[in-house]
Amino acid sequence: MKGKTRRPRLAPSPKGEREESLRSLPITHYPSPDSCTRILGIDPGLRVTGFGVLDKTGQKLSYVTSGCIKTRDGELAVRLKTILDGLAEVIATCEPEQVAIEQVFVNVNPQSTLLLGQARGTAICAVVMHNLPVAEYTALQVKQAVVGNGHAKKEQVQEMVKRLLRLDGDPSPDAADALACAICHAHGGQGLGKLATAGYRVRGGRLV
Repeated sequence: MKGKTRRPRLAPSPKGEREESLRSLPITHYPSPDSCTRILGIDPGLRVTGFGVLDKTGQKLSYVTSGCIKTRDGELAVRLKTILDGLAEVIATCEPEQVAIEQVFVNVNPQSTLLLGQARGTAICAVVMHNLPVAEYTALQVKQAVVGNGHAKKEQVQEMVKRLLRLDGDPSPDAADALACAICHAHGGQGLGKLATAGYRVRGGRLV
């Protein structure tokens, strides 16, 4: 139905590509331990906005949830409201303390860049309406922090996120990018040397 808001998809623990809609599940509250900092990462997009939540305790990172907010084709204002409402629900459900969002890159198509910028602005509005601090990182910074290569491919980011957070399956590409942004923020936007990767070596942009 036109104008109907689609609810975000939360995945308590990814199993392969399976993510279930909140429409078919009771909304789960994700309380954070007192000793940790909860971080929400956002990968903004007009069609798909990825989100990922993790807890940082010392140098240890723990996966909380992730998923995507998808919009239907139609009026721009309605699609932006879907993003706004979806992220508001994620924030109310997960109660993050800090938020990291990926900066917009300049696309070859100016119209696409403008639309992406509007989606990103809506995501930031959803965050500041809850009085949460927002940190911004470029795609290069995020990839450098997670993969050790600022020009890594999406598949490499997915694999590294899976390994660093000890996930059972692969998160969706958009959710993985959001989790990567949260990981980048958790370690101050620094390179791979700042991550808790004891016992791993990097070869070709992958943990081995």
